[in-house]
Amino acid sequence: MIIAYFLLIGMIVQAQQLIPFLGSNDRYGLKTKDGKIILEPKYENIYPFFEVLALVNTGDIMNGNSQYGFIDSTGTEIIPLKYKMAWDFRDGLAKVQYGDKWGFIDKTDKAVIPFDYEEADEFFEGVAAVQKDYQWGFIDRSNNVVIPFRYDGAGGFSEGLSSVLVRRKYGFIDKSGTTVIEPQFEQTAAFSEGLCGVMNSEEKWGFINQLGKMVVPHQYDLVSWTKEGMTAVSKNDLWGFIEKTGRQITPVHFRLAEDFKNGKAKVELNGKEFYIDKTGKEVK
Repeated sequence: MIIAYFLLIGMIVQAQQLIPFLGSNDRYGLKTKDGKIILEPKYENIYPFFEVLALVNTGDIMNGNSQYGFIDSTGTEIIPLKYKMAWDFRDGLAKVQYGDKWGFIDKTDKAVIPFDYEEADEFFEGVAAVQKDYQWGFIDRSNNVVIPFRYDGAGGFSEGLSSVLVRRKYGFIDKSGTTVIEPQFEQTAAFSEGLCGVMNSEEKWGFINQLGKMVVPHQYDLVSWTKEGMTAVSKNDLWGFIEKTGRQITPVHFRLAEDFKNGKAKVELNGKEFYIDKTGKEVK
């Protein structure tokens, strides 16, 4: 077990150090940071490594003839390129499309959840939204239906709540399937730090709390997640930051703005990229 553990850690470190590069054949391969080629260019795309494996594909995505599979940090194809579409591994499972149906595989390419679904979301908080017979419900990791197929659309759970679509309006349910916030919104994001972005019929975004109370009025063109108590918001293709009460922290004047991490956020203003703190002051 100890040997296996250190082998796994070594693979993770190696995978984190690998860089996709574009070859003269317009295909991607892998190399180390010091330039050593691990994998000759052969894939249309190589995506970032998650849980030791990287998603790869060949073919033309736009024409619908692309095939997906997974490689390890040596460039070896661990899972053959046989899927019409695929997503990264999360907690040991990856959602993949085989033919016209979606299911979930493990890292041995075993179909842990069979290809029974017309659409599928990833697992969040132990459950996944899936579509069957044009209705959405929720399954657990053993493919047990935990919330019946009765919605026109559904998202992933976040902070115990998931958005669901009922007669063209979005509301929120809890994990028992109980409606917590009645369907009334045109679009929703997901809850983050107790707040969720929601859009009204005028295509403006604001924020509600977990009781459905409007905390920040509908006034923004786009909004981001709330991170470390701060949220990036957009008007007229420019970005700024508000805090959780809606109080404006910076002007909405940045061309780009990333979420806060470790007390600072990267922004771009007048062609210059820099970091700001939670007062809007430039910092290193």
